[in-house]
Amino acid sequence: MEQNTDLYANNPLIHKDRRLGQASSEWVRSFGCEDLKPLIVCRGPIRKEAMDVYEEMGITHYGILLSEKDSIVYPNALSPELKQLTDNSRVHRVPDYSGASKEERVERIQQIIDTAHDNGYDSVFAGYGFMAEDDEFVAAIEDAGLKFIGPCSGTQRAAGKKDEAKRTALEVNVSVTPGIDNVTARTLLKKHKTRDQLLALAKAEDLSVDDDGKMSLEELADVVLFASYDKGIDLFSIEELCAQVEAECADMFKNYPGARIRLKAIGGGGGKGQRILGASLLMNKQPSDKQVAEAAADAPGLVREILNEVKANGVGDNKNVLIELNIEQTRHNEIQLLGNGKWAIALGGRDCSLQMHEQKLLEISVTQEALTAEIEKAKKAKNKAQQKALESDLKVLKAMEEQSERFGAAVGLDSASTFECIVDGDRHYFMEVNTRIQVEHRVTELVYSLKFVNPDDKNDFFIVESLVEAMALLAMHKERLPKPERIPRFGAAAEARLNATDCSLSPSAGGYIRYWSKPIEGEIRDDQGICIPNPDTNQFMRYHLAGAYDSNIALLLTKGEDRIDSYNHLSTVLRRTVLRGSNLATNLEFHYGLCNWFIGNNVMAKPTTRFVVPYLTLVGKLKEEALKLDIVFAFLSMKKHYAKQYADDADAAKAVSETLDRKGTLLTRPMEKLLNDPHLLSGWLSLNKKNFEIKNGKVVWLRNPLVILEETYEYLNMTWREDAPAAEVIWTHDRDLLNNALEFYAQLREKFGFEKEEFVKLNDILGKAKPQGGYDADTWAKIQAAHVGYEIGNELLGLLCMVAEKTDFYDLKVEEDLEVTIPDYLHDPELQAAMKKVLVPPPATKADEIVTPGGGMYYAQEAPGMPPFVTEGMHFDKGQPLFILEVMKMFNKVPAPFSGTIDKILIEGGDGTIVQKGQPLFKVTPDEKFVEVDPKELAKQKQAITGEYLKAVL
Repeated sequence: MEQNTDLYANNPLIHKDRRLGQASSEWVRSFGCEDLKPLIVCRGPIRKEAMDVYEEMGITHYGILLSEKDSIVYPNALSPELKQLTDNSRVHRVPDYSGASKEERVERIQQIIDTAHDNGYDSVFAGYGFMAEDDEFVAAIEDAGLKFIGPCSGTQRAAGKKDEAKRTALEVNVSVTPGIDNVTARTLLKKHKTRDQLLALAKAEDLSVDDDGKMSLEELADVVLFASYDKGIDLFSIEELCAQVEAECADMFKNYPGARIRLKAIGGGGGKGQRILGASLLMNKQPSDKQVAEAAADAPGLVREILNEVKANGVGDNKNVLIELNIEQTRHNEIQLLGNGKWAIALGGRDCSLQMHEQKLLEISVTQEALTAEIEKAKKAKNKAQQKALESDLKVLKAMEEQSERFGAAVGLDSASTFECIVDGDRHYFMEVNTRIQVEHRVTELVYSLKFVNPDDKNDFFIVESLVEAMALLAMHKERLPKPERIPRFGAAAEARLNATDCSLSPSAGGYIRYWSKPIEGEIRDDQGICIPNPDTNQFMRYHLAGAYDSNIALLLTKGEDRIDSYNHLSTVLRRTVLRGSNLATNLEFHYGLCNWFIGNNVMAKPTTRFVVPYLTLVGKLKEEALKLDIVFAFLSMKKHYAKQYADDADAAKAVSETLDRKGTLLTRPMEKLLNDPHLLSGWLSLNKKNFEIKNGKVVWLRNPLVILEETYEYLNMTWREDAPAAEVIWTHDRDLLNNALEFYAQLREKFGFEKEEFVKLNDILGKAKPQGGYDADTWAKIQAAHVGYEIGNELLGLLCMVAEKTDFYDLKVEEDLEVTIPDYLHDPELQAAMKKVLVPPPATKADEIVTPGGGMYYAQEAPGMPPFVTEGMHFDKGQPLFILEVMKMFNKVPAPFSGTIDKILIEGGDGTIVQKGQPLFKVTPDEKFVEVDPKELAKQKQAITGEYLKAVL
């Protein structure tokens, strides 16, 4: 059912009256927050969400902080919320949110505090940005007499820093990933090896260090280092740190042969500040010393990248980096926590395994109630393997929730945080705590609500369905709030992150959104206010996807009775979402294909964090194969085939030709759309994997191809809609032809008592010469003729099935125990790189130029003070890094696509220069001459391959 924009502005799933101060109960009224005066110092969807929640709580005096990177010009709005908050006195400006250096960061913190004091704010909300986990920022807010809406600075120090969190976890008996959490201390000890030398260093640098003689050398080194951070000085160089990390990595490669290593900045998050090394040693159980040294040699460059990315490369910054064993076949699960300093409560889990470049893409709720229900389903279906797998998940979830509450109590958790783990079979390892609200927090809100009950009267209570609301309540009433009950809300929830990325999921900045269809029923769209219409015209306002921040555009959420229901709802939302613009690239089609891959396989599957890249590689193979086909040629060849078949009967040949002509666009339009978009094709093949089989090299349909064709039009969102452009929907004559055919078969099914899925049985009956079902001979002959007419040509759909056959598409599958089998070849880095280029071909370029693969900020060197990657006259090899392209806060080394020599550097300006996609950077002389492909020869090749395909369907 079509809905209006109220589902964006007044969605019953997320919008409600939250004014506790107007409740009839005196106890409930005592928790009103109308007097809270928060300053919102974050951006993205969470800023708009906080504005909405605060208004619904009756909070009238809130303000927002804008970076000067944000534009207040509507057509290019990086701050579309200004269409909602029109009171300029509550909009405040700073150069940026966190500053580019330590000095700027300190200055920015003071600016925020001054803004709050000068404008009557009493609290600060930092959403899920880096500032939300900055213990120095939180401490400064507290010292200034302001409330921080989030975990206090003590909790931030104990849990927010990844190294401290790991130590705390060990103290309270929480499973942790093997690794090293104090490489900076070890670096210092490399220079100052004894207790006396450390104390002498502290004295020489005038550092305040108390040594009780009981600390270990490494603990004392940490104390000295923290004193140096307070003073703003460095006690070792980045080069010395890099050398130590390299040595530690070499030792770990020897101790854990066949594994890779993950490096993580202690203050990273959201996928930033993390790198993995050791791909060359993966599965090598007996690496040589030379191989180990070569793998470890990548560490220094990666450490510099990490520190640059999290802005921890300044003098006096804490440059500690975690060195952890990379558990390869793992799932990423996290537990939502809430506490008030005295109690901590776990609110179920979220499976975030579907990610790429450490960036989460699709998040799924995981609850004890839902797993218990799925176990019962598996029991009834007598699927013992699935039952056992689900029982293992339930056991792990219970353990993670119990440990998370224990950890929360240990650090005095007094707001919302997330306890993150990696799950390996029936074991789990603590990874880190995010001491902030998470991007995917609404997944939890949809499956649990919080019931706060009056300790003196169990019938006196209030319900909270928003974690942003709960954080505000805790900031204002903290210890007065009783520990809530978690109340199941919906059975399952899912969130897809709609990002500005290309077909291969690489960031793609610079595009404009010019139209976005309205949300549908059951959809939650968190988009920072992009879909708020123009206040004057009530029309959608174009939005610029600038590269100043990360690639996220919006969060799309759905709920359901169970996981399959939530996936089906999400599929509908993705299908019905229409985005139009200029230079616009998003991952909408990727999500749609992926969502339907799981629907077609098993939504309870257990994909690991290594699933997405092989999946994308397989999608690339689909595109590579699909590009070999010429559907128009296939259709014309089919016509010739039938003309030859009916050559002895002129009337029949004419009738067949006319019938095929009428069906031409009905068949070819959806097929061309599927073949032109491999993500859509992936989803379609997944949904139809049980609808056909290949017998003796031929496609055999197990369901009526016309029913599949009807479902295909729906799958592609091409069903008839009067208000839609003709290019986007089925054409009227095709619609009428399809409807007539479907009605014909519906009547026959009713006559013979068959279900819609029993096409094979119906087809067998219709093939009998003797009249069936009580029809006379004349009527039976007409029915058979109509059947032939309706079915002829439908075999062309089988070409899509043959693409799956040629690419071994169904070898990527979910087993009965819910594990995902990924063919080994899909892990091949060379194949992955090749398929990435198939999905997103490099920009057109001259043979003597190297151009940027996308828009972003250009850097000629790895870090300030480092030599440039290339200079004029320098020879480079294929795969050698040529420059760094920063796109949406991610630093990407761009490798040479071929070997050659740099003749001239074309780009003007230094590091940080903004470049456009396809912009020439270097004039080069390639080592090998490029040979252009003749388009006519390419067309002949496609026709020849298409002819071979047709042998399987005709």
